[in-house]
Order: sequence, then C-alpha cells, then structure tokens
Amino acid sequence: MGLKDDLERFRAVGEKRREDLAEFIQYGELNSGGDDGIRVPVKIVSLPSFEYDKRDQGGVGQGDGGTPDVGQPVGQPQPQPGDGDEDGDPGEEGGDHEYYEMDPEEFAEELDEALGLDLEPKGKRVIEEKEGPYTDLTRSGPDSTLDFERMFKEGLKRKLAMDFDEEFLKEVCKVDGISARAVFEYARGQNLPVSMAWIEEAHDEVADERGKWDDIEAVEANVERESVQDQIRREGIKHVPFRREDERYRFPEIIEEKEKNVVVVNIRDVSGSMREKKRELVERTFTPLDWYLTGKYDNAEFVYIAHDADAWAVEREEFFGIRSGGGTRISSAYELAAELLEEYPWSDWNRYVFAAGDSENSSNDTEERVIPLMESIPANLHAYVETQPSGNAINATHAEELERHFGDGDDVAVAYVSSEDDVTDAIYRILSTETEATDDD
Repeated sequence: MGLKDDLERFRAVGEKRREDLAEFIQYGELNSGGDDGIRVPVKIVSLPSFEYDKRDQGGVGQGDGGTPDVGQPVGQPQPQPGDGDEDGDPGEEGGDHEYYEMDPEEFAEELDEALGLDLEPKGKRVIEEKEGPYTDLTRSGPDSTLDFERMFKEGLKRKLAMDFDEEFLKEVCKVDGISARAVFEYARGQNLPVSMAWIEEAHDEVADERGKWDDIEAVEANVERESVQDQIRREGIKHVPFRREDERYRFPEIIEEKEKNVVVVNIRDVSGSMREKKRELVERTFTPLDWYLTGKYDNAEFVYIAHDADAWAVEREEFFGIRSGGGTRISSAYELAAELLEEYPWSDWNRYVFAAGDSENSSNDTEERVIPLMESIPANLHAYVETQPSGNAINATHAEELERHFGDGDDVAVAYVSSEDDVTDAIYRILSTETEATDDD
C-alpha cells in the first residue's frame, strides 16, 4: 500500500469522525462532558498500517522462523486457528462501537472543522504584560541597546547635507579682484551649505594669493571638485559627525496578554406548553454550545435561567429537566439576566445570551419588553432557538418578531429546531452570526 493510499485513508478516518460527531450531536446521549471529558461514540474503523512488500520475504523476527506472512501488519500477531468466524459465516451481532474521548477544546476544534466555523475569541481583561521584540525607541537607555545603525545614518545624512569641498572654495577666493560677498553668492548658487563667516575667513586667509586666477571659469576648468561621497570614501567614517540628539536606544514592545473570559447565559421556557420533546430539543442544542464555548475560552462560566411568567436562576442539573406550568413572559428572564450580568462587566467578559422556547409569549411582551432589553444588554451574541416539533403554533410568534426587528443584523441569531435533524444547522446559524469582537468593546 502506498503513502498516497494511506493519506486518503487517514483523510477518510477524519471525515468519518466528523460525521460521527454531527450524528452524536443530533441523536446521541448528551450525558457526558465537563471535567470527565466528552465521549463521542464512533464506529470502529480500520486505521492505516504498514505491511511487508510481497516481493520481500526477509524476516524481522515475526512469524514462523522470523519471517512474517505476506500482508501481515507490522507488530500484530498472525491469526491463530479458531480466531474469528468460519470462512463465509456472516456475523450475527451488530456493528461494534467505541468511544472517542475529547476535552472541550478538541470538541471545539472538531466542531469548527465539521461546520466550517472560524470563531476566534478576543481577550478582554489584561492578565500579563510581557516584553516583545525590540521595535520601539527611546532617547535614553543602556549602551547595549543603542541603535548604532540609526545613529550612523543620521550622522551620514548630516554630513551629506552640510559638507562641501573647502579647498575648491578657497581657490575661488584666489580669483583676481573677487570679494568675499561674490564668493558667498557663487557658493549659494552652487547649493553649497557654507556660511558667510567661513567665506570671509577663507578670503582673508588667501589674500596673498589673490590674482592666481583670472575668473571663476578658470578655477572650474583647472581645479577638480571633490564630492562629499568621494571625501567619505577617502577619509573613511571617522569624520561622520555624531551628535547626542542622534542617539536612540531600542526597548522591547510591551505585549498585553489578555485572558479570554466568557459568561454564557442560558435561558429556557418552562411554561406549561413546553412538553418533553421541546425540552429535549433545547438540551440537544444548548449542550454542544456549552461545550464549544468552554473549549474556546480560558475561563467559561454559565448562568442558567428558567422562566414561565416569572424567572429564576437554577443549577445546570435542574435546567434541562425542570417542569413548570402557567403562562409565559419571556421578558422576565432578560430582566434577571441583566441583573446577574452585572457581576460580569462587559469590559472584562465576553458574553453570550442564549434563549430557547416554543416562541409563545404574552401579548406585546416581545415588542415592548424583550427587544429593548436585548438591545440594552451588551453581548457578543444574542440567540433565540424556537423548538416547535409539530410546526408553528398560531400564537408562537416570538422568533418571527425578533427576526423582523433585527433582520440580518450582527450579533443576533434566530434559529428554528423542529427535530434532531435541525440541530447542527441551528448551531451553525448561531455561531456563524457572531462578528469579530474588538478589544476595546
């Protein structure tokens, strides 16, 4: 078997595991997770293994006489008589299953791969500052951090901008009858950075030689001018002028490490209309979301709220199994959520508010209370999951009202789950709605 065939089999195994994961989310027993890990049932598959080339019968200490049988996988004993079923006898038992255990972080990675998600959570609260690369500059520091390259470049630019051929200008000062002012005006016309004081000093210095040249044209024709670049090549870098103001010292960029904290508020309707099937669909949708966010964030905390006409906080164990009765007022849950979230400041915590129910609500509560409350609670994402196994009831309008109001706006998702087949689509709909958070939100 070639490496290409092995690679294809490995890819097939990975794809099969993602299919098992999706099937587990939709139909499996969601009673694992948390500190014990997530146990996903997978059908036993044949993993790629090395086998001996049929043309090579040389031994490596395996099989009779040290020679393995053709096609026998390395490291596995040869089948013994009596192992397995007789030839041609069909098996009578169902397919074997094993469990693949993964922690929430791996579950999140697998779900990202299975659903094509790309959620990269942002940290909010700074927990550590550490030194990064030496990219910033300051005017003081230890000698070992002096940016000599920059200082040299500054000195070199100054020399190129300020230096001139002094000997050539002294020759101009020797022109018959020329004044210091005339020499200065000539130098300025040649863009030579020379001062009048220097010209006057040089003019006086060569007074005895005045008359050596009839005019400036004679100087230009007979005296070779040396450029600053040629002067540096001749003298070397020892005459490059360095100044204190050119000194800069490198120091490291300070990188802030931010802890990725998340609080997830799970809200569910426990009014009399929430029958067993509806409750099961809530659990089947919310549980993988909890696992996913636990795997994505450094620190994840969960708040569970149950409501009928009133709302109250519950533990996770109660959240999915609790039964109640009476009417429904969804806004009561958001009022409690806003109160509980005061313990998780938006500046320090990422927030998710997930609610689920059958979309039945008291008259005008969605428009007058729920929508304003959702808009007033800052969060990475608000989501509502409608669970209606038998289709929409006449008075089940909450999800539709949310959709009409928020439309395709960022950070609000509405999903519909009428059976297990809708669960993975609902999870994708919810998680793919979140836009990228910013650090200063």
